[in-house]
Amino acid sequence: MEGYIHKVQYYETDKMGITHHSNYIRWMEEARVDFLEKIGYGFDKLEEEGITSPVLSVNCEYKESTKFNDEVLIKVKIKEFKGVRLIIEYVMTNNKTGNLVAKGETKHCFMNDKNMPVILKKASPEFDKKLKELA
Repeated sequence: MEGYIHKVQYYETDKMGITHHSNYIRWMEEARVDFLEKIGYGFDKLEEEGITSPVLSVNCEYKESTKFNDEVLIKVKIKEFKGVRLIIEYVMTNNKTGNLVAKGETKHCFMNDKNMPVILKKASPEFDKKLKELA
């Protein structure tokens, strides 16, 4: 998959002119939403099926700073999926230089509209199959 490109906005930078670290977490969310849409299971579709996917944890390692107007290419990959928990990996590079700027991962579970955990194979067999193919 080609990835998601985020252009660093001026308001995302700090007094030193570099991107504030908290923004990388938001970009991971943007890239995850984009990824799910591209594989045919955007949030709107999942919510229609009564499924949510809360974040259980977030990890991000910063490698190189970015600045206003830099374009960050974020590649999303299913690192692990065994039917209940999902781990997504993010690799962020400067789209111009190709340099690694950050790596991260998010862990998720799946819940129904009553906030009860669900086994995805039962709740959404097609989505379960797709995630297993991509893992």
